[in-house]
Amino acid sequence: MYEGVVQDLIDELGRLPGVGPKSAQRIAFHLLQADPADVQRLAHVLTEVKTRVRFCEVCGNVAEEARCRVCRDPRRDVSVICVVEESKDVVAIERTREFRGRYHVLGGAISPMEGVGPDDLRMRELLSRLSDGEVQEVILATDPNLEGEATATYLARLLRPMGLRVTRLASGLPVGGDLEYADEVTLGRAFAGRRSLDA
Repeated sequence: MYEGVVQDLIDELGRLPGVGPKSAQRIAFHLLQADPADVQRLAHVLTEVKTRVRFCEVCGNVAEEARCRVCRDPRRDVSVICVVEESKDVVAIERTREFRGRYHVLGGAISPMEGVGPDDLRMRELLSRLSDGEVQEVILATDPNLEGEATATYLARLLRPMGLRVTRLASGLPVGGDLEYADEVTLGRAFAGRRSLDA
């Protein structure tokens, strides 16, 4: 335990996701030794991000305007929506340069253990976006874990009666991975999603 404001800083840093007590302490001492101008710049950016960044009124992605960059882009395919859990998932998919449709950010996944149900996510907003008949396919790109699967299953049941094509991102073995390290669910998915190599 440290005195006063130093311990307060460590405690606050430790509240950040993925930052444990030792990491919080290292970051705190890095900030103490850093140039004051660097610390001021960091403080300014933190304040700016809270002041200027909001969530897109259409898809829920982070944006500095009412609509995010993807929703403002007229070249994007409006007939396909990719549903993701968080804004960071949009960034991951955009890096592939494979998807040219629009997104819908749920703001999390169904997790009864954490008290998160369907009403806590942006599902009503998704249904509203689908009501005009412009969207033909919804790609469910939630995480391949228990919560992501529960969310995808719930959404698939909700969307199928609307006559939409509902698809799920494939999952299985990662490129460069070893079979011996794959868990049973991943290996099972890889078998279920196998494809023919007949050209």
